[in-house]
Amino acid sequence: MDRVDCVVIGAGVVGLAIARALALSGRDVLVLESAATVGTGASSRNSEVVHGGLYYAPGSLKARLAVRGRSLLYEYCRANGIAYRQCGKLIVAVDDGDAARLDAIASRAQANGVHELQRLDRAQVREMEPEVACVAALWSPVTGIVDSHGLMTALRADVEAHGGAVACRAAVRAVHRVADHWIVTTDDADGTRIATDWIVNSAGLHAQAVARTMVGFPSEHIPVQHTAKGHYFALSGAVPFTRLVYPTPSDGGLGIHLTLDLAGQARFGPDVEWLPHGTTSWEYAVDATRAPAFAQDIRRYWPGLPMESLRPAYAGIRSKLSGPGEPAADFRIDGPARHGVPRVVQLFGIESPGLTASLAIGEQVAALVTTPVRAYCAA
Repeated sequence: MDRVDCVVIGAGVVGLAIARALALSGRDVLVLESAATVGTGASSRNSEVVHGGLYYAPGSLKARLAVRGRSLLYEYCRANGIAYRQCGKLIVAVDDGDAARLDAIASRAQANGVHELQRLDRAQVREMEPEVACVAALWSPVTGIVDSHGLMTALRADVEAHGGAVACRAAVRAVHRVADHWIVTTDDADGTRIATDWIVNSAGLHAQAVARTMVGFPSEHIPVQHTAKGHYFALSGAVPFTRLVYPTPSDGGLGIHLTLDLAGQARFGPDVEWLPHGTTSWEYAVDATRAPAFAQDIRRYWPGLPMESLRPAYAGIRSKLSGPGEPAADFRIDGPARHGVPRVVQLFGIESPGLTASLAIGEQVAALVTTPVRAYCAA
């Protein structure tokens, strides 16, 4: 039986960032991923936006880790040649009601330590983005976009360069405790078993299901999961924008916003389609009939959107800890002090801004793993 210091379950951007932080601290790390390669879940189905940290409740994990993670992420991209662009974004108010919401966002941003935000009037916005219609806006110069796949490739390389390993097609079947360590059994023909000191559950959409495989883990510490599907549509034709454009936030998300990729192409989304409670099998087809509703929302801030210019792009599923009409829930990064189970860290509800916060999440989880480095020898 193989033996390692830490098993990280899930090789999305957050799992890889956690594994990197653990490996850099000298721990022997194995990442288990159920899919055929890394980053095929939520990490590959998002807007690839580096968020400023504007929207989240002051003092929350989302706020603190987004602000810290943004700084770390830009630094990491520069050091490792990962493509990114700090293009900035406009949060636009299309009427006076929206304008009042900008004040609340600005106040939160200030409380979160984001001091670069600027209030703009209609004329100032038109100078920056002539196609945008609004009465006022907030300008966030620290927001950007990143090559998420390049980022995950670099994180995996760091894990492996520091003695860690990533195993794909290695779904977790069962986890149980024996004496002072854990045994993880994978769902393959041989039922591979790995002994480990610590387990970190960073399985994203599957985090609650993985937690339930852990024999003896208290069910009251596994939160209810809500899921929301978000569709994206791409813009056909010329793109008249150089910055990201967001409306004021809506229930369950940040509204149907305009984002750019590193090639300068534009896409819109995501919307929010709440899935039935208990959904555990997800399909990612884009419902093309949603295009007219997208166009209607987009034309509130871009009246010049050409007719029939939206084409289906992709869809993603978000794992959330709050449901329709409820206030947005914070990240859960639960160590033994919270749930009482030794040497386990559970991550739940790591939705946006998870990509932005990934390196900071890695720091936080590594700080929870306090067992001496390489506590075990090979069995």
